Amino acid sequence: MSDEISRPLGKNGNRIVVAVCLAFFIGMVGMAYAAVPLYKMFCQVTGYGGTTQRAEKQYAGRVLDRDITIRFDANTNGIPWQFEPATRSVTIKIGETTQAHYSATNRFSRPITGRASFNVQPEMAGAYFNKVECFCFTDTTLKPGETLDMPVVFYVDPDIVNVPELKDLKTITLSYTMFPVEKNKPVASSASAAGSNKVSNSEASLGG
Repeated sequence: MSDEISRPLGKNGNRIVVAVCLAFFIGMVGMAYAAVPLYKMFCQVTGYGGTTQRAEKQYAGRVLDRDITIRFDANTNGIPWQFEPATRSVTIKIGETTQAHYSATNRFSRPITGRASFNVQPEMAGAYFNKVECFCFTDTTLKPGETLDMPVVFYVDPDIVNVPELKDLKTITLSYTMFPVEKNKPVASSASAAGSNKVSNSEASLGG
C-alpha cells in the first residue's frame, strides 16, 4: 500500500498539475486586467475618489436659490501641451447647467493625442457633480502648434444639500490632468524639455 502512495504521478498526473497551475496563472492575470475597469466603474457609480458623474439628462430638474463656486484646475503629465482653464472659477446656482472652457495647445513638433483624467474636491462631492458634455469623454489629437477650445457642461445635483457633510459646502474644485495616450509613449521623454503646465488650485492662485 505504501508503495502505491509513494509511486510517482506519471505523465497524466504531471499534466493535470501543469494544467491546474496554468489555469490559476491565467485566472490571476485576467483578474488583474479586470480590476482596473471594475474599479473605474465603481468610482463612476459611487463618486468614490472624487470621480464625477456622467449625466444622462442635461438639466437637474430644479435650481436652488443657493450659490456654489466651482474652481478649475489644470495639470499635464508627460505631454508637451499648454493646458489651462479659460477662467479660474465661476459662481453658479446649485442645479444650474453651466458651460466652462479649457484650452490646450500642442507645443511639440508633431501631432499628439491626449486624454484627460479628472476628479473633484472634496471627494464626496463627486457623486453630485454631473457632466453633460466634456472633452474628457474622448481622446483629443492636436497638430503641432494647434490650439483647441475644450468645453465642459455640468451641473451640481441639488440633492447635495441633503448630505450632512456637504450641506454647507461653498466651493468645489474640478481638476483635470492631461496625459499622452499609450501610442505616443516616446513623447513623454520630450515632455520634460517642454515643461509641465500646472494651474494650482490654491486659494492664492485662484484669486481667493
